[in-house]
Amino acid sequence: MQTLQLFLFSFIVLTVAMSVGLSVRARREKDPAKRGVWSARLNICMGIMLISIAVSQLFFFNDSNIRRVFGTVCVLLGLFNLFAGIRNYGAYSRMLDKQRTNKEA
Repeated sequence: MQTLQLFLFSFIVLTVAMSVGLSVRARREKDPAKRGVWSARLNICMGIMLISIAVSQLFFFNDSNIRRVFGTVCVLLGLFNLFAGIRNYGAYSRMLDKQRTNKEA
């Protein structure tokens, strides 16, 4: 059980670091399509991070109403971010492909 908790904690720290890096990268990008792709990746990473936090809160600590509510909110926000990130990634990737195709022609 301790190993799983340590792995989950490490995974959360990794996704936080990735979120910070992707946020910086998205904010510095000039091209709107590329910025959208980086922001979508950020949303996906944040969704995974929030779901990981929820799992740790719901399964590895003493059960209380506050933890259940917090875990449920984190799961819902995480799923929303994950869904929005995947949807936006597809849209901005297609936009980026169109830009590349137009530049080649």
